Amino acid sequence: MNIPFEEFAKLDLRIGVVKEAEIHPSADRLYVLKVDLGDKELQLVAGIRKTYFPEELLGRRIVVLANLEPKLLRGIESQGMLLAASTESGPVLLSPDKETPAGSRVK
Repeated sequence: MNIPFEEFAKLDLRIGVVKEAEIHPSADRLYVLKVDLGDKELQLVAGIRKTYFPEELLGRRIVVLANLEPKLLRGIESQGMLLAASTESGPVLLSPDKETPAGSRVK
């Protein structure tokens, strides 16, 4: 299904830097992440425990959908979504290939 460019333009995709990565207290596949977007910090709940350890995530630059409506995931609010590729071995985070400031827009 194709969407109009105007719909795509509504997405606020930005580079975020992971500042905290904690194991979700009531879900075995989820982390609770604090992500710096330069002008604000978001809390994300992400199902990436299968392929990443918390220490691998700290300081990592990731692509974040920053204007997603907040949602409770297993009792904890997620304020956005990280972008990852889906592979047979689990999710693979998308990230810039060069040093990119937190908050940079993805176009």
